Amino acid sequence: MQIVDPHSGEPLTAPDSTPSSAPTGADPASYIVDVDMSNFQQVVLEGSMRTPVLLDCWAPWCEPCKSLTPVLEKLAREYAGAFVLAKLNIEEHQQIAAQLGIRSVPDVKLIMQGQLYDQFQGALPEKQIREWLSQYIQPPADAPESPEEQAQAALAAGDATTAREIYQQLVQDNPEHYDYQIDLASAVLAEGNAVDARAILDNLPPEHRDAPRARGVRARLEFGEEAPSQDELADLEGRDDSEARFKRALRRVADGDYETGLDELLALMKADRSYGDDAARKTLLRVFDALGADHPLTVTYRRKLFALLY
Repeated sequence: MQIVDPHSGEPLTAPDSTPSSAPTGADPASYIVDVDMSNFQQVVLEGSMRTPVLLDCWAPWCEPCKSLTPVLEKLAREYAGAFVLAKLNIEEHQQIAAQLGIRSVPDVKLIMQGQLYDQFQGALPEKQIREWLSQYIQPPADAPESPEEQAQAALAAGDATTAREIYQQLVQDNPEHYDYQIDLASAVLAEGNAVDARAILDNLPPEHRDAPRARGVRARLEFGEEAPSQDELADLEGRDDSEARFKRALRRVADGDYETGLDELLALMKADRSYGDDAARKTLLRVFDALGADHPLTVTYRRKLFALLY
């Protein structure tokens, strides 16, 4: 699809398809612009011949637009003139929207050299927008971490509270992006609140409730209920019998250390297949189901399990 001139209805193309970026450090008012019939050609069509233009088509009644536009504005300020954010209210400018073929909002189009290079519909999460945009425009060297990256770093550092707060905001801003709700459940579980984590998972739509990532969090929750406490682990110190080995493996899995837990379950299965009515093998299968069939650990350890069995 080509971008058309709103006055003539004719497609505007360029002899050179290589986009060029504007100098950075410009006034934000020059790269975050409301467009209408009076300036659409200058800002979007002619402007994209010099600088990539991100056209944000929105409407006042569109709830997802209210969460998406601030993210786009944040990125525009961060990129500081490397692209122009042109905001089009389709309710007020229906003629332009009709010529662009806008059928639903939010609708975001990347225009370079007078051509439509790419687009997306819906309020994508910030991380996905960054990844999408970076395919076409070099991100600034000092770009801050995305909220998702900040939350993951907090979890890695053992700061589940900060991660939970970030995911709560992401859920609020992106209520239909259910992966954030799963991430929130994971952070809540990491804080030690299994009841609230289960409630979050139970309230997901069925297709997301049964998705691999949700099953993984639910498995951690269930394994956490089954696994020994730290005091119980201390009582097992020095023991190397099958019960002690099984409980230690459960604790590993409950803590998300899947690889170590899988190794320990395989070792127990090899040493004492009869323990707990084949509990080690059955638990391995539960972990596989939780991780999902395509997870690298599932693929690797299914192969090891098969080799051990046959």
